[in-house]
Amino acid sequence: MEVLNQGVEEGLFRHILESIRGAGFYTMLGIELCSLGPGQAELAVVPDQRHANPLGGVHGGLIASLADAAMGNAVRSLGIRGVTVECGVSYMGAATMRDPLRGRGRVVKAGHHLVFAEADVLSGERLVSQAKGVFFRTGDILVGESGQ
Repeated sequence: MEVLNQGVEEGLFRHILESIRGAGFYTMLGIELCSLGPGQAELAVVPDQRHANPLGGVHGGLIASLADAAMGNAVRSLGIRGVTVECGVSYMGAATMRDPLRGRGRVVKAGHHLVFAEADVLSGERLVSQAKGVFFRTGDILVGESGQ
């Protein structure tokens, strides 16, 4: 899948793209980056049986993980290294196995120590979840460093 760069500095964009492709948790879940812009990120996953809850629907943990990933990468798109310190997820409807999930994250406010973000998760075209997160700023992303 071709990933759309919507204005992030090219070196930072490539760094984030490669780190996402190499992230074991994202790989295990099947999460992929769709687009990245300053303070915004869209990621997607196609649900299958490994994502099912005991009732046969999409597990809420996948939705929460996608929301957190979208918010976290929106933070990273600003060159900020951060870790999630709070994440609240509201479920508004059931996601279906037949529709791809898309998480759209955006930074609301980037402070000196804390970064506030939000995300919407859609199943097909239906909004199924909204999330709010707080990230603790651990530093800046220096392109070319390992462990970013």
